[in-house]
Amino acid sequence: MEKRDNSGALFTNDNRQEDTHPDMNGKFTINGREYYLSAWKKQTGQGKGYLSLSIKAVEEQNTNAPSNDISDFLNSF
Repeated sequence: MEKRDNSGALFTNDNRQEDTHPDMNGKFTINGREYYLSAWKKQTGQGKGYLSLSIKAVEEQNTNAPSNDISDFLNSF
């Protein structure tokens, strides 16, 4: 799959073994940096479906060092 800036993809998690594991996962790239994206299928109290998301920098996962870069990016909106 081609990596393009400001894009990514989610795939069905075929390794999901527990309810806490994401239903979908993948990666995306922003400003040349890679991030993991995880998604859980959920429902509101009224039965409307939505995806709950979690984002983590790839290098944060690899080094376990805290990174605020995604927070800075999201706060710029």
